[in-house]
Amino acid sequence: MNSRTMRAVLFDRYGAPEVLYVDRVPRPEPAPGEALVRVHAFSVNGGELAFRSGRLRPFTSRKFPKRIGLDFTGEVAALGTGATGLAVGDRVWGVLGRTSGFGSAAEYLTVKTERLGRVPDSLPLLDAATLPVATTAVTALREKARLRPGERLLVRGAAGGVGNAAVQLGRAYGAEVTALARTTNLDFVRTLGAHQAVDHRSVPPAELGRFDVVLDTAGTALRAFRQLLRPGGRMVAIAFDQSKPAASLGYIAASAVHGQGRVRFFSGNPLRTHLDDLARHVVEGKLRPAVDTVFSLEETAAAHRALEAGGVQGKYVVRVG
Repeated sequence: MNSRTMRAVLFDRYGAPEVLYVDRVPRPEPAPGEALVRVHAFSVNGGELAFRSGRLRPFTSRKFPKRIGLDFTGEVAALGTGATGLAVGDRVWGVLGRTSGFGSAAEYLTVKTERLGRVPDSLPLLDAATLPVATTAVTALREKARLRPGERLLVRGAAGGVGNAAVQLGRAYGAEVTALARTTNLDFVRTLGAHQAVDHRSVPPAELGRFDVVLDTAGTALRAFRQLLRPGGRMVAIAFDQSKPAASLGYIAASAVHGQGRVRFFSGNPLRTHLDDLARHVVEGKLRPAVDTVFSLEETAAAHRALEAGGVQGKYVVRVG
């Protein structure tokens, strides 16, 4: 096979998962300061579903074909001039930055070395693919919310990629964790360390009680969950309502000046320091991977379809090799 090309997942129009297909594209070469990573695996994230379906159309270019894939694990295959801190053969993980867009659903990718961290030796690369987005949970709980031991933490979307990490970390940080998930996932979030597991479909927000910290991974009904904050409480949202993005983002902005408890909104954009911190959490036993199902690269559309159907326990992972 031509070494100048590689397999990658593409789509030529917005739509259902079936728009995704695998084709050969030029293999990239690392620019100065970059590493060429041979991708071993990646996971499927909610933002990619919105991107592929066209719900984020106002924020994206009109150029097709487009690429998909946000996080990844793999090995350094080559280094550009001036690239430091890594060596060829190093096992690495990362998340493509806000300016890089998508593209980890491929056999190779290039990325600035400052955006790569080393995977702990004890962690298989396939399992490790579930964890790069857990840097978002670390930042949300420790830096944005400043979660303290003994506080009550509510995790919305607790069985998903960021949510399951937040449950584990909340417990490790000494909080009392309430996990919201669908009925079929309640036992799963309990195994992660949740003190209480609640079916989000049968218990309305007003009946959940009061919390010091609310971590929201869904982006809908933010007002209702914000009202659950105790005095001095903090709410962190990592998603907005994609069915009405302008109104949702407007509410988040308005919360900074109106009412109790500002909603802190951010999207993960980890650098090496965040990934090294994540590795320490894994080594210390604070965080473990949660693989739901493994798909092949040709089955990426099926992985998207499964995530859209709901009920994931951890992450859907796509093995590239």
